[in-house]
Amino acid sequence: MPADPSVLTARALLLDMDGTLVNSDAVVERCWRRWAVRHGLDPEEALKVVHGRQGYATMAVLLPDRPMEQNHADNRAMLAEETADLDGVVPIGGAPAFMDAVAALPHALVTSADEALARARMGAAGLRIPDVRVTAERVGASKPDPEGFLKGAAELGFDPAECVVFEDSEAGIQAGRAAGMRVLGIGPRAGAFAPDVHVPDLTHVRVEADGGGAIRLHITGA
Repeated sequence: MPADPSVLTARALLLDMDGTLVNSDAVVERCWRRWAVRHGLDPEEALKVVHGRQGYATMAVLLPDRPMEQNHADNRAMLAEETADLDGVVPIGGAPAFMDAVAALPHALVTSADEALARARMGAAGLRIPDVRVTAERVGASKPDPEGFLKGAAELGFDPAECVVFEDSEAGIQAGRAAGMRVLGIGPRAGAFAPDVHVPDLTHVRVEADGGGAIRLHITGA
């Protein structure tokens, strides 16, 4: 019989942050609109590619002829700006209960934010930050490269095929697929990029552990 599409089974969960656990769109859009205007770019076009990537990678897409050192310098300034601006940062629907439900289960945060920004946004949203974190400083390549997810799986001690990725962006969903993992898409952006399952938010995910190491994700309203 075919697998039940309303249940995903895994042994470890790899969680993106922005758009997946934390709604930081207001800050992201404020900061990137300003950056785009400073560089003579259309802010609306810029916002189409900012989600899911590290800032320097976004800048390389938008300004392909610019030296990468300049992108890294701008990225450092952008991270500081975003870390200082927490106005409007709130949890995604269902995120507090979800983080409580996975507290004792193998899970990791895999985010394009650096450590300082991850702590600031998770704190502003009132969410527990996972003990295992793969932040921007810990990878050599931004999503859609799978490095972050592969590193998260390795640190938790599981094969990629045993992991489910939670993601909201095109770059993140591509990274999860490239890592050989199943992807649960969260929120309005994710549905356009063919995740294995898509839900509006985390209120549609119920977590069940069977005591033998299996984690069952019961999906409603997908």
